[in-house]
Amino acid sequence: MSKQKVAILGGGVSAMTAAVYMTEQEDWQERYDITVYQQGWRLGGKGASGRNAEYGKRIEEHGLHVWFGAYVNSFRAIETVYNKLERSSDIPIHTWQQALKPHSLVVLQEYIDQQWQTWSVDFPEIPGNPANGTLDLHFWQILKLLAAWLHKWVDDLECEVEKTHKSTQLKTKKERDKTLLAHLGQEVKSFFDSVEDKAKTLFDDAENHVQEVVSTPKLLITQLSNFLTVREADHRLENKKDHLVVWYMVRKIRRWLQSEVNDLIDDNPVIRRLYICIDLGVAMTIGMLRDKVYSRGFGYLDRYDFKQWLKRNGANESLSVESAPVRGFYDLVFGYEDGDFKKPNVEAGVAALAMLRIMLCYRGGVMWKMQAGMGDIIFSPIYELLKHRGVKFAFFHQVESLHCAQDDDGHYVDSIQLIQQVKLKETQNYEPLELVKDLPCWPSFPLWQQIDPQQVALLKEHEINLESYWSNWETVYQQAFGQRLPRKTLNKGTDFDLVIFGISVAGLEPLCQQLLAKDNNLKLQAEKVKTVATQALQLWLTKTDNELGFHDPSGSNEPPILSAFSQPFDTWAAMSNLLEVEDWPNTQPKNIAYFCSAFTCADYPPPSDHEFPERMKAQVKENALQKLRLQMQPLWPEAYHGDDFDWNVLFDVDNKEGEVRFNTQYWRVNVDPSERYVLSVVDSSQFRLPTDGSIFENLYITGDWIKTGVNAGCVEAAVMAGMQTSRAITGYPQSISGESGFEPFNV
Repeated sequence: MSKQKVAILGGGVSAMTAAVYMTEQEDWQERYDITVYQQGWRLGGKGASGRNAEYGKRIEEHGLHVWFGAYVNSFRAIETVYNKLERSSDIPIHTWQQALKPHSLVVLQEYIDQQWQTWSVDFPEIPGNPANGTLDLHFWQILKLLAAWLHKWVDDLECEVEKTHKSTQLKTKKERDKTLLAHLGQEVKSFFDSVEDKAKTLFDDAENHVQEVVSTPKLLITQLSNFLTVREADHRLENKKDHLVVWYMVRKIRRWLQSEVNDLIDDNPVIRRLYICIDLGVAMTIGMLRDKVYSRGFGYLDRYDFKQWLKRNGANESLSVESAPVRGFYDLVFGYEDGDFKKPNVEAGVAALAMLRIMLCYRGGVMWKMQAGMGDIIFSPIYELLKHRGVKFAFFHQVESLHCAQDDDGHYVDSIQLIQQVKLKETQNYEPLELVKDLPCWPSFPLWQQIDPQQVALLKEHEINLESYWSNWETVYQQAFGQRLPRKTLNKGTDFDLVIFGISVAGLEPLCQQLLAKDNNLKLQAEKVKTVATQALQLWLTKTDNELGFHDPSGSNEPPILSAFSQPFDTWAAMSNLLEVEDWPNTQPKNIAYFCSAFTCADYPPPSDHEFPERMKAQVKENALQKLRLQMQPLWPEAYHGDDFDWNVLFDVDNKEGEVRFNTQYWRVNVDPSERYVLSVVDSSQFRLPTDGSIFENLYITGDWIKTGVNAGCVEAAVMAGMQTSRAITGYPQSISGESGFEPFNV
């Protein structure tokens, strides 16, 4: 059997994951010949990072990248990479445990009475390796784990309410409700060897239909947890009385919130926050039952926006629906159409499942921080492993177009047109990595010494960005050399047999015109699965978080990851942990701050508008300056003299004075088709195709924009997509945790 030649277009998370799993089997080289074609000088896609030699080999990212402890497939993949690579212990980061560290402190911001207030949530660390977790939870398991959080919040709230001498007594008078309590009691008593006295009294009173059955929120939520333990064990789904029991219990707690707790929330932030958490948990529980997620799947909910769905299921609109946890989630997924913060839009099924998984399925910390740049931590070891295994890399190869044909066997990709962006000095392959403190890293700019000197001079003179869709390199090159940049055509049967399209969904329209004209479903995916531009800011600082005036009310010593703040740049992460892996020559900063948010942009001009990225980047700079001048004082009060920002807070190797110090910081706008963040706008997931879902027999699409068990822009979805691609081609891996997340549970 002859080898199949595989052309991988793009070097993002999905494409590289596909390559890792395709090469996991020992005989892969007898079956496949794999070449990765990458625009520019580095892998990573939206996750690419670089080291800037001009500024202390500092890390420069596309934005803030944090993994969640529920990223089961991502941790399995990166654990595989580090274990199989077997880096020398001389390399500072040579295990995945050194590469990623658990993080527990999530900080939200609430705007109350014209002031920003800090809401710290210090998630408990859960023992275990995220790679050994699971996303394959049954419907009753989901409700049981959600009830465990409700149990904690209700217990805490009841204690707070008792201090105010408000009632915590609940009375059940309706005969139907007593019947439900009796049903609950029968199930619990038949499953558990013993039942506490208070519960036994509750169940006996319900069975005997006494006039008033008395309970408390704590007692009800405890018995709800017990009931869900029973159902978790037998997975019965169709008994309507079971659903009504859960519905009754959580609605009873909600009525208590409304009758006894509602008038306490204005004066007590602890009560307000517990109210919000319980109200959201109740709304999600009711919504999952009301919309029959057990038989319809989470995908059924995608007809609603998440906020709309919460409101539909009784959540307090002003308090809970617009609360910091919900706003923080929209910020997390950049969930704003065209980056317009007045147009939040996230599918309810996608959002509900993601939030539940983040809270219920994590291991270690709820989040995990990378201990260097994402390029250093993720893509350097992947590149090293794949290169060692025999995968070939063609850097500086920009995909220009894909072409298709048809024969008796069907449609297929027939040729791929590539632009060869630069000429290397010699015929050897480009070697992309450099060592920073002995750690293999990607540079922020090409390694010029490997490129033809004439072209290097032009690239530097005109400040050409070889990664930009709007680059004017073609024009500059033609003026200098009297001809277009050289092209290379890859032909089916000669240069490739299979194509993995690992470029983002926004790349379909400019690169795949012929394919979209033939495949209406692929065309619909390109149109309906939306993207949004993002903006990122990194500051190197002369003060620690404490010296800036940020104090976490929870008393945690962890640097914060904070969201739901003022827009833009609604998300801030304190990243002082990265200082030790940068290489500042003399004096060095004391702190690092990362910011990111969606970026408002509705129209993207043709590639001939070469100045477009710089215009957008200038807007990001102005957004950043305004953030510092006007908006950071609530978080960094000691960074201001009166109401004026102290520019000396910004680290500057030249120690200049005033606002000009900002010019040595790092900011960027992500407007390129391959850089924009993939959204999950209402009713869009139905248009996502699986990796082999096009009509083209030899085409595999991959990325966080295809149909996975996540259907949202994130590393976990990207990894799942890459695994799906490898499985479609090689049969490996056989299973992907959580891939059926949107399917009905009773199938």
